[in-house]
Amino acid sequence: MSRVPRTVARLAATGLAVTLLAGCGQVSLQNVPLPGGADLGDEPYEVTVQFRDVLDLVPQSAVKVNNVTVGAVREIQLDPATWSAQVLVALNGGVTLPANSTAQLKQTTLLGEKFILLAAPTDAPAAGRLADGGVIPLDRTNRNPEAEELFGALSLLLNGGGLGKVQNIAREVNKALEGNETDVKALLRDLDTLTGTLDGERGNITRALDGVDKLSVRLADQRENLDKVLTDLEPGLAVLNRQREDLVDLLESLDRLSEVTVNVVNRSRDDLIADLKALRPTLRELARTGDDIPKSLEVVATIPFTDAAIPAIRGDFMNLNLKLDLSVADLLANLTSLLPVPVALPTTLPTRAPEPLTTLPGVPMDVPKLPGLGLPGSDDEDEDGPDLSDALPLPGLGGGR
Repeated sequence: MSRVPRTVARLAATGLAVTLLAGCGQVSLQNVPLPGGADLGDEPYEVTVQFRDVLDLVPQSAVKVNNVTVGAVREIQLDPATWSAQVLVALNGGVTLPANSTAQLKQTTLLGEKFILLAAPTDAPAAGRLADGGVIPLDRTNRNPEAEELFGALSLLLNGGGLGKVQNIAREVNKALEGNETDVKALLRDLDTLTGTLDGERGNITRALDGVDKLSVRLADQRENLDKVLTDLEPGLAVLNRQREDLVDLLESLDRLSEVTVNVVNRSRDDLIADLKALRPTLRELARTGDDIPKSLEVVATIPFTDAAIPAIRGDFMNLNLKLDLSVADLLANLTSLLPVPVALPTTLPTRAPEPLTTLPGVPMDVPKLPGLGLPGSDDEDEDGPDLSDALPLPGLGGGR
């Protein structure tokens, strides 16, 4: 057989095989295992890794742990609920990873292929074990920036983007600072002083913030009471709103009263000061008396028993020895003891009424009549004229007990 028919036969056989595989629905180069791939062992297990963006990651990509290939990517699907990539990976059964492992999407070189790197968490202790059907969620996955993204950002910066704006910013800053160097330096010094003061008061600021936090907690605990107070306060505010005009009139009247009061005080100031000055001697003399007035009041208000005698009372009674001298001669002597000229009075009274003492200066001319004592001039005077030279012997008063 010649070479040409042999080649045609081979192409026909290959086309037939492709047609048969297409009829079975299994034609996909992604499902064809690559030579030199990861050794999954006899009992591999599958884990789902969630990524926000997988870039150009494809099935059959490597899965590594400590830069050692331990698995491969089986399939990549899109979750319609979260719009995140669901990457199903197969791992060697002998690989042990904690349940809270992390996953990163990396590439071998700058323009190399993508792979998934699995590792134990660095910000938390390892917990549990990653088993078949496990899931590594979005909060524990990440990816590195792509070279295309770096080149795109660099192109934007170099093509009149960021550099031009930086140049404009620098030019405007120079214009603003030109001629204001002294003020800017003073501003920087004040800013340095302010930051130093704030740093020195850091403890007080912290305590103030803690106090505000405690206050907010207490207010939160009293939320129901505060709500009730505010709710009950509304009717009172409504009443005040209705009486607003009356309150305004009251304040205006009070203002007028204050003006009148100030005017009266200003006009009567001199008289008030004069009255206070005139009252000063009286107050001075009262101050000089000291304790004499209270002591005298103790005696005057408690006659015949003073405060000193009160503790001697037993059973609400007290013996009293009182001598009452009703001698007319002694009475007249007591009444005339303050006369400028002393007068000698008889110790006995005559049987008849004496002549009026009209010749003694300062002596009253009308002697009062004492009924019931038989004194001269009284209605019940005896004809014989009783002798009243001695004190009348009254039982219980003339020395009796």
